[in-house]
Amino acid sequence: MEKEEIQNNTSADQNEDTVKENEKSEENLAEENKQETKQDPKEEAKEPTPEEKIAELEDKVARTFAEMENQRRRFEKEKEDAFEYGGYSFAKEALNLIDNLDRSKHVLESDDKLKETEALKKTLEHLDIIKKDLISIFEKNNIKPIDSLNKKLDPNFHQAMMEIEDDTKEPGTIIQEIQKGFTIKDRLLRPSLVGVSKKVTIKDEKTEENQENQENQENK
Repeated sequence: MEKEEIQNNTSADQNEDTVKENEKSEENLAEENKQETKQDPKEEAKEPTPEEKIAELEDKVARTFAEMENQRRRFEKEKEDAFEYGGYSFAKEALNLIDNLDRSKHVLESDDKLKETEALKKTLEHLDIIKKDLISIFEKNNIKPIDSLNKKLDPNFHQAMMEIEDDTKEPGTIIQEIQKGFTIKDRLLRPSLVGVSKKVTIKDEKTEENQENQENQENK
């Protein structure tokens, strides 16, 4: 009996120790969780004051109004451009009519069978009338030809296609118009294709003399 009582007491003590250890471990876990969840005072977000909140809202409202104003201005600009230059593509394509009239006129003038005939004369007159009417219609819609001949080359309106020797004009002066350019209001529709003057190249006299001497020797 005594042995049984001793064993029971021992097991009871062991159970009590186990319970205490479990309680300690639970307390330790709870403490660790508290430490983990507890934030560093320095890292805690500072609560903004009412004045700071108001200032932040005012800044957001100001930015929103500024963005709305920018969008309104962009819309107004796009609307003005659409009204002012809505026919830009159509006008550029319509210039082909004038080009085709000029080409047709050139072909007729180059035909040996038609030269100096009454039929050619009347045909050219009609082509000129049609061209003038087209240009008149263009001008009513603010599409105007660029004045090029005898003007200084301007890269904003002219495109040089060739250089022509001419001492009577200053270098860079337009002396030939290959294709007429046009503007629509203050915008370039297409540049004028032109030929500009350059100084006449003076050959070296000694070189010419040497060539003549060589020719004379070959002839002998």
